[in-house]
Amino acid sequence: MTTTTLAALVPLLPFLGAVAGLALGRTAPGFVRPLAILPALTAAVLAVLVAVRQGGGRAIDAATQLTPTGSVPIDLALHLDGFAVLVAVLVTVVATCVQLYSTAYLRNDARYPSYAALVSLFTSAMLLVVYSGDLMVLLVGWEIMGICSYFLVGHYWETPEARAASLKAFLVTKLGDVPFLIGLFALAADTGSFRITKILAAVTNGGLDHPTLIALLLLAGVAGKSAQFPLHTWLPDAMAGPTPVSALIHAATMVAAGIYFVARLLPVFAASGAALVVLAVMAAVTMIGSGLAALAQDDIKRVLAYSTIGQLGYMSGALAVGDRGAAVFHLISHGAFKAVLFLAAGVVIHAAGTNSLAAMSRMGGLARRIPDAYWTMTVALLALAAIPPFAGFFSKEAVLVAAEHTAMGDRTVAPAAAGWTILVAGLLAAVLTAAYATRLWLLAFKGRGAEVPDHGRQPLAMTSVLWVLAVPTIAFGLTAGVIGDWFDGHALTPSLTTAVLSTGVGLVGGLVTYGAWRHTTALAARTPIGAVAAHPGAEPALVEAEAMTSHTAAYGTIADAADPADPGRLLLGPLHRHAVTGFHLDALYTALFVRPVQQAARLVRFLDRTVVDTYVDGSGAATRLLGTAVRRAQTGNVQTYLSVLLAGSLVLAIAAVVFANVNAGS
Repeated sequence: MTTTTLAALVPLLPFLGAVAGLALGRTAPGFVRPLAILPALTAAVLAVLVAVRQGGGRAIDAATQLTPTGSVPIDLALHLDGFAVLVAVLVTVVATCVQLYSTAYLRNDARYPSYAALVSLFTSAMLLVVYSGDLMVLLVGWEIMGICSYFLVGHYWETPEARAASLKAFLVTKLGDVPFLIGLFALAADTGSFRITKILAAVTNGGLDHPTLIALLLLAGVAGKSAQFPLHTWLPDAMAGPTPVSALIHAATMVAAGIYFVARLLPVFAASGAALVVLAVMAAVTMIGSGLAALAQDDIKRVLAYSTIGQLGYMSGALAVGDRGAAVFHLISHGAFKAVLFLAAGVVIHAAGTNSLAAMSRMGGLARRIPDAYWTMTVALLALAAIPPFAGFFSKEAVLVAAEHTAMGDRTVAPAAAGWTILVAGLLAAVLTAAYATRLWLLAFKGRGAEVPDHGRQPLAMTSVLWVLAVPTIAFGLTAGVIGDWFDGHALTPSLTTAVLSTGVGLVGGLVTYGAWRHTTALAARTPIGAVAAHPGAEPALVEAEAMTSHTAAYGTIADAADPADPGRLLLGPLHRHAVTGFHLDALYTALFVRPVQQAARLVRFLDRTVVDTYVDGSGAATRLLGTAVRRAQTGNVQTYLSVLLAGSLVLAIAAVVFANVNAGS
């Protein structure tokens, strides 16, 4: 079987699994779990085989015309280079782990068949984006992911948080997709093709007439899909969905799609220095703002959500300085350890019966109850904080080294201003990352108080995947010396300067947070706290849904808890009340966009019901009155009809005589 045939099967298998799962979900529920796991697992094996055959060498292209358009053709095309094959392996491995984890996490959920089918469709759509060599086909996968995220985030639709989050995720990402679509058409108009290889060739030959406009339009879609400032606000709220969905969205699909798209078309963006500077500023604001917000969150999953936004900022920063190898290296590394963090968080929430870090800090023995989640989450947090020798250290260093080279003028793909912006913001974000990672670990696993109830070991389906994903979290960074050949050939190994700086500031951030925790932890015993929802013996998905509801009921918000023992509150000081709300961006958008749209809708409704309906109702009333008058003349009496006929004839005769006399006299 050829490599292109194998590659075509990789997105096709999860799609067929989704169709079969939906078809058999009610009639043959026993097939649902195999149909969820086996296609994803087979796709993972095939993706690895495709990666081995491609080997980081010359890109493999295959295409057939999908439909004649009369102008710019649309092709069903595959483009398999080092970026595509490695990202496909990440997507399929994480999707397989998520499907396996979900069999236990949602074991008694009545909507599991549709959930599993949507996860398979989500996976297939991302793989279509990864392997596609034509932008219109890529757009199909791009939009399918959007609708899948709407349904999956809203899985707990009984809760108001999930309903609002699913709608917000859909609308905010669509807000970016409108200029994104315009940008795609403008790009095709300039280059004469939707084929990625032809577009890149045209850019190389100077065939792009409006590079800045096109790049900025495309960046709007990327900001929405990859949750970058200012369209990042949907991602923290999307934590209202099931934890396995959060792992899939954050680690391998959806948010990774935007970064991958820019990496795939980086020469288009590099054709405009202004666009790269805009991307650098966007990445810098995203990194620092999300780090501050993560340090203030009480919901364990919202901490990880803001963490994802910040790490995506690092990837955007690598792209802004023209190094897509560093960006995708960090994307793959982050995918591994972020999947561990979310899936382990699901185990933590199940065991503790709450998603509140404030409540966990008043529980004892949580680490002993869930050793698998404790150890794997510890490793993943060390990778997140970029502590050597874990994967996050090497991939984050690759980003900082690329920024350093651009700032110093060693690379000229991007302006030096972009390099300095990313380098400074990246080092500041390293401090914040280490701080909120340390805070999460201390509050979750070093709490003091009543013992967490012992309900036995977590299901093997949930714990085994943690160790599977922990392997690349630990070891993937060791490939830094060779993986560069799969990308653009740039070295991805750390440099001494940035390694010492970033590790040093990271250790400072962690140690300062530990000191703040030691200072505030005595207050935890004196401050009562709530938000423990259900007995941990219940189904994990049920515990999570109830935990979200009880958190809002106890504290008035899903994000915050009035906990004086929180070290994040001490470190942020007066900034805490702003950081916990995401710096009031939701309130700003509500004032600038939501309320004006609602007022406009009310005006339209008023005009429709009061003005337009008045004319419609008036014409109907006039017709009814005329009908009533005519109906009264219809008595059914023949004599009356004859009398009226004779009278009418007489009137007409008199009128005719009068008219004739008048004409004769004139």
